[in-house]
Amino acid sequence: MTPTNPSAAYFDQVAGQWDSLRSGYFHEAVREVATSKAYLHPKMTVADVGSGTGFMTAGLAPLVEKVHLLDGSAAMLEVARKNLAQFDNLEFHAADGLALPLPDASLDAVFANMYLRHCPDPLAAIHEMARTLRPGGRLIVTDMDAHSYEWLKTKMSDAWLGFERGQIRAWFEQAGLVNVIVDCTGEKCQPDCCSKQGEQADISIFVAAGTRRIAARESVQTVYAAHALSASGCGCDSSCCAPGVISLEEVATVNWEGGYSPADKANVPAEAADFSLGCGNPLAMAALEEGETVLDIGSGGGLDAFIAARRVGKTGQVIGVDMTPAMLERARLAAGKGGFTNVDFRQGYAEKLPVDNGVVDVIISNCVINLAEDKAVVFREAYRALKPGGRLEVNDVVFGGAILPVERASAFGWAECISGALPEQEYVDLVKQAGFKDISVRRSTSAGASGGAPIYSVQVSARK
Repeated sequence: MTPTNPSAAYFDQVAGQWDSLRSGYFHEAVREVATSKAYLHPKMTVADVGSGTGFMTAGLAPLVEKVHLLDGSAAMLEVARKNLAQFDNLEFHAADGLALPLPDASLDAVFANMYLRHCPDPLAAIHEMARTLRPGGRLIVTDMDAHSYEWLKTKMSDAWLGFERGQIRAWFEQAGLVNVIVDCTGEKCQPDCCSKQGEQADISIFVAAGTRRIAARESVQTVYAAHALSASGCGCDSSCCAPGVISLEEVATVNWEGGYSPADKANVPAEAADFSLGCGNPLAMAALEEGETVLDIGSGGGLDAFIAARRVGKTGQVIGVDMTPAMLERARLAAGKGGFTNVDFRQGYAEKLPVDNGVVDVIISNCVINLAEDKAVVFREAYRALKPGGRLEVNDVVFGGAILPVERASAFGWAECISGALPEQEYVDLVKQAGFKDISVRRSTSAGASGGAPIYSVQVSARK
């Protein structure tokens, strides 16, 4: 946890006592929260920046293939070598966190526990750590929330009085990270020291997680344009929504369970009824009422939009949003043939919905949000567009565990509804962070597994 001078000088002095000091400063639970946000895999290579005497690495080394420890204090690294002597998968670096001696895109995860507040330029450090991540790799930072204890800042040789969580989120996003989550660890920093006036510090500790972006939008759009021009879709009624070009060894071709009844499709244009790209039926739990306004993120050929339009009636409205012109053309033609006057198909992106604030009663989406590069932004946009009390009903694909970034880097695999999927818990955490309440998750169709991580579709329900 030691970065650059003058902090390095301080930690050189206290290295021999640091383990004892640390135990009264923050607990092992902080490490457990940090590792849980990384979704570690046994084949991963990770880094512990500002490693200190090896607190984080002691929890990481048994879980991954290799750990790089980097610290600006030679004395702290020497203690770390002794503390971690039982592990043979470590590499030690006497290095400044602002200039990491590691190649670009060489790591699956980077951890920085109690490091940023010692760093003179936190944003530059975040950029530097992000540089070393492979596309799909995660940066995990744990540190103190903003506080006013100047005496503690001086005593610990800190450069900063902790951080506002909004600032951390902004810095992560400026560094090009996506799916950013900043949350409370549930732990507090309570150092065994007081000010001269006897004031005891009591500071909450946050955890921030972000993922290096995988550029996939262009490939996804190309593939879906081709689907729009074809005679059939994929998903619940065919099998193209399965991994064919990425190394997911246990996954076979999948027929996603759509869950549509004959009555659902009875009054839908044939061009839409026989064309699906979904992995479920987001309307099953939506309980739509007449007069409601519904927005369909990634409306595709229009199947869900047309079913919703019948349910909300002539006094209601359905807005279908899709980024692919060929899909919009197909859906608009079907709407004309079916005589739908309460459906409006608009070109746009899930990350920037073409609607005003607070105008939608229900947002639905069917196997689309996994295609977005930044799900955090998508859920924030959904929250913005909904009226107070509005509902979110989403079907999507998720993992039941960790997957290597290299297996998520196939842009074409994103279009197959697999590479862009997140671990289920991370997906739900992003929904929660956007502000949604009453979140429930129902699992449905299984698509097998990859490297021991199950792949399946879920229906997520939530309320603004």
